[in-house]
Parts: sequence; structure tokens; C-alpha cells
Amino acid sequence: IMHINGGCHCGNIFYQADVDSNNVVICHCTDCQIISGAPYRTTLYTSENDFTLNSGTLKTYIKTAESGNLREQNFCPECGSQIYATSVGDTNRSFGIRVGTINQRDQLIPKTQYFCDSAQSWVQDLSSMKKIGKE
Repeated sequence: IMHINGGCHCGNIFYQADVDSNNVVICHCTDCQIISGAPYRTTLYTSENDFTLNSGTLKTYIKTAESGNLREQNFCPECGSQIYATSVGDTNRSFGIRVGTINQRDQLIPKTQYFCDSAQSWVQDLSSMKKIGKE
């Protein structure tokens, strides 16, 4: 079990969680691409009971997946940083924390990729791309 913490870009939201660092996945579905504005989204799954929102109030958007399942998308209402997604209405839910918001993200290596049929063809090998220093 690993203890993590993180938050949104503007500092309004801060959270902590206990996680299994082996539960990191990449999702290539088109919903993740559109909602994140990126070619895929990296997520760390943990139990709702192991997640604590320490500051701020999240805004929730309910999306309908291609499967028809409803998913809560929870994000900072100030800066829009996506914090986690979960199922609607269940108890003992699984929270899919967005890895980019986790302070320890450099230690969280994805183990599985989902919806690879929707993956952008160029994301599988970025090693030959030109690399430019820091931000």
C-alpha cells in the first residue's frame, strides 16, 4: 500500500489516498480523449473508502459511456483539473484518480492499456521524437 496526495492546478482541491501502485492504467477510449483533451488518460484506481478530500468542493459531470453506463467525472470548479471518475450511486465505489494530479506520479507506472482500438497510432512509440528541455 502506498500513500499518495495531490490536487488541482489552482490549489483549491487537495486530497490524499492509500493505493495499490499496481492499479495504474491507460485508457485510450474516445471519451477519455475528448474529456481530457489528450490522446489518452492515465488513471490510478482505489477504493472510495481509501480516498479523502482534504480541501475544496468538487464539481460533478455525469457522462454516459458508449456502453450506456453512467460515470461521474469530478473536477475542480475553478481551474477544471480532473480529479477522479467513479460510478453513479453505488456504495463502496472505485475511484479512478487522474494520475496527473498526484504528487507522486513519477512513481506510478501504468501496467495495462484499455480500448486500444481507439488509440492514436502515434502514441505507442514516442522515443524517436525530438526532445526539448524543461517547461
